[in-house]
Order: sequence, then C-alpha cells, then structure tokens
Amino acid sequence: MSTTPAFTGVIPPVITPRTSDGALDLPGLEAVVEHLVSGGMHGLFPLGSSGETPYLTDAERAEVLATVASATAGRVPLLVGANEQTTARVIEEARKVASRGADAVVVTTPYYAIFDATEVKRHFRAVAAAVDVPVLAYDVPVRTHFKLAPGLLAELAHEGTIAGVKDSSGNDIAFRQLRLLTRGLEGFALFSGHEVVCDAAMLSGADGLVPGLANVDPAGYRRLYDAAVSGNWETAVKEQDRLAELFRIVDVPDGSRVSPGAGGLGAFKTALAELGVIGANTMSRPMESLNAAEATEIRAILSATGLL
Repeated sequence: MSTTPAFTGVIPPVITPRTSDGALDLPGLEAVVEHLVSGGMHGLFPLGSSGETPYLTDAERAEVLATVASATAGRVPLLVGANEQTTARVIEEARKVASRGADAVVVTTPYYAIFDATEVKRHFRAVAAAVDVPVLAYDVPVRTHFKLAPGLLAELAHEGTIAGVKDSSGNDIAFRQLRLLTRGLEGFALFSGHEVVCDAAMLSGADGLVPGLANVDPAGYRRLYDAAVSGNWETAVKEQDRLAELFRIVDVPDGSRVSPGAGGLGAFKTALAELGVIGANTMSRPMESLNAAEATEIRAILSATGLL
C-alpha cells in the first residue's frame, strides 16, 4: 500500500499585498500567485499568518481567497487557513473556505479561550466532522500560546481526524518525534514551516515545506526540495545556505520603529516590491511599513543572493 500523502512539496503561505493607501491590491495578489506557481510551487496556502489574515475583515478574506482561486485556476491545490477563537467560529470559517475552493483547511487550536489537550482533540474532531475536505493541524504556539504535543497530533493522525501538520513551532525535537510516530501512516503529510533549516527537516523525513520566504524566492525553495527528494544533499545544503543569507532581510527593519511581526512580513513585502512583483510594501493597520532606507538594504541582500 502506498503511503504517499495527498499534499507534498513546497506550499508557501501567500502574502496579502495592499496598495499605498491600504486597500487590498488584488492585481498584485494575482501577480504573487503567478510568481509562486511559475516558480514551481506544489500548492498555495492563502489566509495564513504570512497573509496577515487576523488583520483582514471577513469581506477581505473572501476577496483574497476568490482572487487566489481564480488566479491559480486549478494548477495547484489550495490549502486554506481557517482559524478563529473557538470551535464554532472555526467550523463556520472552514465551511466558508471549503465552499470557495479550498482543497484542504489548515486549522490552529482555538485562541483567546483557555483550554486543555482534551478540548483541543474535541476541537479538531469537530472541525473534521463538519467539512468535506481534509484538515491539517497548524502548530504555531507563538500565535496560539499552545504547543501541540507529538502524541496528541499522532493520535489525531492515526484516527484519521487530521491529514497532516504544518509545524511552525520551531521545536525540532518534537518535529522528529512526530515523524517517528507517523512514519508510514497512509496519506499523512508532515510539513516544516522553517525558513533556514529546510534541508534538515527534509533529512528528518518532512513531506514538504511551508516557508514564508518562498514568497520571495519560490524557485530557490523548489531547487532545495527537489535536491533533497533526490538525495542530493550537497546541493540541498548549498541552496539552503543561500536562502539563509536571503532570510537576513528580516533583520533589516529597525526594531525600535517596527514590531517583530511587521518587520518579518514587511521584509517579504518589501523584497517583492523591489523585485517588481507588487507595487507597494504596505502593511495592514496598525502595523508599520518598512521605509526607503530599509528597502535599500533589502535590495542589496536580494542582489547579493542572486535575485537582482
């Protein structure tokens, strides 16, 4: 029996561009989709953290997903974020995105509400029962303040509640433990959300990668992934080293002026603006956008890493 997961490869969390006056830049979003698909991405993850989803209104979320689905035109699958404060709200959001073209939904634990592991399992089971598309668990404790333990995730995976995990916890030990607990499980996919140790994640048995930096350099991450799958670790490491240098763009923003969240996503947007993919690097309110001096520094990194 094949154990090939339904979803594999590089599936970046799609950024959400805005115009200089703060409106959604839907033509820019279409350009981002084309940049990613033509760069060899195996799928797209709209309405995730890198998409600034918590900052989007319900109407904006609908516009973003409709634009991404239209621009993708079925060329790659869409794994769409459906994250809210409670189970009932997540179910409502998951049903919406499933009806609008999601091939799978990516779900965190609830947030704001205080809960425990038993309630978390009930949460994922309820969401999975409510939708007709696969559910992937999104482990991102920096956002939810709750680390999904390997044993909990493995239990949900083996019972068929979740079809995969996007691990953005930064906990490499837990990642490896989860891989050991799910290795050979039919249809289950384990994704790393790391930017700079993707080669190590692939060596540990990752089925795919979900790096925000792939918005900037999708082709680079595709080369890394292909090299790792073929066992060409020398090439994979070399590509990862270059991408690690590229990731230095997130260190450019002035931390006394720009928050950490705005700095990281702002660096991605600024890089895409410098590459000519989008027209502005505007962040969602109340986040601060990067300035011209920071854009100049980022442009220099893009040039040094071969993107300009």
